[in-house]
Amino acid sequence: MKRKVLFVFALLLVLGMAAYAQEAANAEAESAAFSGWKYIAAALAVGVSCIAGGMAVGRIGAAAMGAMSENPELSGKALPYAGLAEGICLWGFLVALLILIL
Repeated sequence: MKRKVLFVFALLLVLGMAAYAQEAANAEAESAAFSGWKYIAAALAVGVSCIAGGMAVGRIGAAAMGAMSENPELSGKALPYAGLAEGICLWGFLVALLILIL
């Protein structure tokens, strides 16, 4: 059983290296043709995530204000939810950064 698993792992490793070598050879030719797409993809990642984060913070803020108007003790419980919604924008920025770097 261990030999089969080891063999499959080694086979996948060798095939992955061969595919990576083939991609590296074609990367130089394709880089000139598609150099602008990564900027468009990064802009879409940040734009869509910030719009979605803004919509989420707006809805959470409205619900939190409504809940705090009835019970002021709930103000501390609403803050983490707003922070989670703002985290969507940060994830979009990180994805855009990875697109531009890699």
